[in-house]
Amino acid sequence: MSPLIGVLALQGDVREHIEGLAAVGADVVPVRRSSELDRVDGLIIPGGESTTMSRLLGVFDLYDPLVDRLRDGLPAYGSCAGMIMLASNILDTRPDARHLDALDVTVRRNAFGRQVESFETDLEFTGITDLPGAVPMRAVFIRAPWVESVADGVEVLATVPSGPAAGRVVAVRQANVLATSFHPEVTGDHRVHGYFVDLVRAA
Repeated sequence: MSPLIGVLALQGDVREHIEGLAAVGADVVPVRRSSELDRVDGLIIPGGESTTMSRLLGVFDLYDPLVDRLRDGLPAYGSCAGMIMLASNILDTRPDARHLDALDVTVRRNAFGRQVESFETDLEFTGITDLPGAVPMRAVFIRAPWVESVADGVEVLATVPSGPAAGRVVAVRQANVLATSFHPEVTGDHRVHGYFVDLVRAA
């Protein structure tokens, strides 16, 4: 039986994540209310704008139910703004922005610069590109965060291989919470979605 994966559908790359999950065989539901959140086996928090997303979680009365489910072990994956939302500590954000405190990392918001400084690169991703016959992962960074530091128990899955940001951490996992700085939903490479669905199945 396929797990039911929710995509937080308040703002951001919702449709692209739904298509990525469907491509790897998951059942998918957009999540805009707590009754939908209650049904899902895992949740994706998409890219978008983190301060707007944090405000909308309050508007839709989803903030507290989501924090509670994450504390109870709900598997979650955040891409770009979703990484910021899941983090326990955020640098360069607004003082009124709320986060979900589900991933014991410090992230720097908009670390790679403005939208005009968005870029693409090929990455090695532990658990995906190290499989037999696998090719590097094309990663798209759009006003992306990076991970400044990780606590014990957080596994670094990918770093920027070269250029001015070489060595910066851009994918992490802690237990059943996954986050990437980049946007796998926009490239047509669904391996990160498959990795997350496998994580949900194993939870």
